[in-house]
Amino acid sequence: MFSKSNFIALKSILYKEINRFMRIWVQTLVPPAITISLYFVIFGELIGSRIGQMGGFDYMSFIVPGLIMMSVITNSYSNVASSFFSAKWQRNVEEMLVAPVPNWVIVAGYVGGGMARGMLVGTIVTLVSLFFVDVQIHNIWVIIITVSLTSATFALGGLINAIFAGSFDDISIIPTFILTPLTYLGGVFYSISLLPDFWQGVSQLNPIVYMVNAFRYGFLGISDVSLTLAFSVLGAFILILYAIAMTLITKGIGLRS
Repeated sequence: MFSKSNFIALKSILYKEINRFMRIWVQTLVPPAITISLYFVIFGELIGSRIGQMGGFDYMSFIVPGLIMMSVITNSYSNVASSFFSAKWQRNVEEMLVAPVPNWVIVAGYVGGGMARGMLVGTIVTLVSLFFVDVQIHNIWVIIITVSLTSATFALGGLINAIFAGSFDDISIIPTFILTPLTYLGGVFYSISLLPDFWQGVSQLNPIVYMVNAFRYGFLGISDVSLTLAFSVLGAFILILYAIAMTLITKGIGLRS
């Protein structure tokens, strides 16, 4: 039930989360822009000039959607993982659990904060890319839907990581050993159609492939996978991760000492 008190609680958590990363914008918003600029210079200008075209577009234009999506994924995940673990470590989560606030409001508040940072960084990276390439838009709605579903997916993943984490080091394990490899192998820098049949099949097990390709379709109108399948994969991941997060919080797993 979405009562007035639930709305106030949700708004308060969202405000806290957004204010948290905006207060330290030099650490949360500037580094992604600098990092992506280096990607553009190295992969786009230096290497891209030797590669030529990919998928009928120059290499710089081809990798722009993937680089934007990579920044959205990373920041949506890390924002919720670090914020929720900090709240757990400081025992602020226990106060929310005993308060008359539904668990779904807690989940929605933290996920909403992660989505806000992810999409804000994605917007900044898009603006930075304008200095390197003429960004074209094929379907704005596909872009909006894809970036929203993707940021929600990884914000939920960051929340689950924070729930299980026992130390600050634990929230960096999954991004380092799972998230980063999957991102680099998710078609950000290449089309999976260039791979042998076996490795194309392996790549289709990587959920980031569907996110990057759906996002690329929104910009360039090309994709290695079906849009219907891509949105289905995203929707399924959101439902599964949301169910896991709600179950963990409801049962107090990793939250109550």
